[in-house]
Amino acid sequence: MTASQFTIFGHKYPMGSYLLLIRISSPFQLAFGRFQQGRLFTISKGNYLYIGSALGRTGNPLAKRLIRHASRSNGKQPHEIRAAIIKLFSSDDGIGNCATEPTDKKLHWHIDYLLDHAEAEIEHIVIIRSPAAMEHQLSELLASLNETSQLAPRLGAQDTRNSTHILRITDREKILGQLGQYIPAFIDP
Repeated sequence: MTASQFTIFGHKYPMGSYLLLIRISSPFQLAFGRFQQGRLFTISKGNYLYIGSALGRTGNPLAKRLIRHASRSNGKQPHEIRAAIIKLFSSDDGIGNCATEPTDKKLHWHIDYLLDHAEAEIEHIVIIRSPAAMEHQLSELLASLNETSQLAPRLGAQDTRNSTHILRITDREKILGQLGQYIPAFIDP
């Protein structure tokens, strides 16, 4: 595990929000499940991010969700960061069976379809340990930056009306800097 793989905010809550910074090594075509009737999108080489949350009240929902994201379906090789996620959360209670080798991960969320491709690799995770729901605020902030663009409105956020949770990014360091200024204001003191 390297420090550059994670940026962590907040207290020792087992739940929270997170951002996955994803590198696409070569372009490919992808349908995000039934999103827009299974329309194919061209996923260009470059950097993307996903805004998510795991706010469950039992076990360690944040650890379980991140380990799940770093796994792939049908026994495919998991993301390289998966072992570091398990190590990061290894002192936490409640990760249980999710730390074992991946089995039959089912593709459910839009992000699952992107992360299942070998060309996609999670390179960095921003972890926000807090019981507060922050996805909408993070989405608004990130959508307002010149360094982000949408593939499609509401992608990755079908359960919301005005958010998009999968974005293409052009300057990872600038975005991490903006988040470093923004997130502390939303975390319980």
